[in-house]
Amino acid sequence: MTQVKIGIIGGSGLYKMDALKEVKEVTINTPFGSPSDAFIVGTLEGTPVAFLARHGRNHHLLPTELPFRANIYAMKKLGVEYIISASAVGSLKEEVKPLDLVVPDQFIDRTRNRISTFFGEGIVAHIGFGHPVCPNLAQVLGDAVASLNLPDVELHRGGTYVCMEGPAFSTKAESNLYRSWGATIIGMTNLQEAKLAIEAEIAYATLALVTDYDCWHPDHDHVTVEW
Repeated sequence: MTQVKIGIIGGSGLYKMDALKEVKEVTINTPFGSPSDAFIVGTLEGTPVAFLARHGRNHHLLPTELPFRANIYAMKKLGVEYIISASAVGSLKEEVKPLDLVVPDQFIDRTRNRISTFFGEGIVAHIGFGHPVCPNLAQVLGDAVASLNLPDVELHRGGTYVCMEGPAFSTKAESNLYRSWGATIIGMTNLQEAKLAIEAEIAYATLALVTDYDCWHPDHDHVTVEW
């Protein structure tokens, strides 16, 4: 099987990578069922990369339906050592504006209906999760974004990602609660990926694109299906 060290998980709106060359599809079976889609394996400036559309290329999987364990297990089976996870998120802070990019370093888990571990069924283990993001990978990711000198995009290094269950977005009361906790952004997917990546001994970091101000901001509409 093709061995690659870098895995990229694409979130809402990112279903393929046109920059990949020598592309082929790789289907992987796991003890946890099928991943979200076939992996697109290719090279990016000569470096082997495996890309996975988190929700499937037709976006047919809700956040709660995502096969997180199968996705991370398959990455490990491919030989992946570094996962970059791209996600669309809402902002919980005035200074973190729509179209800004955030590389968070912390998570708050507000999910309820998901399995977030490979352990269980007779295998008991515990992991440290005080630092859920690989600081070295986050540094490299942030530096790469900064090097692009995007004129209308501000990069925020660090911050807390609230992971909610979905598929409904927050109530205004919930949004204001998360703001009172000092959280930076809110999404529906990355917490489980981060936990499972640590269990699989894979470095993990998130690149989050802010699409809206959630629903707390009085002067901005919250996100819609169209946006």
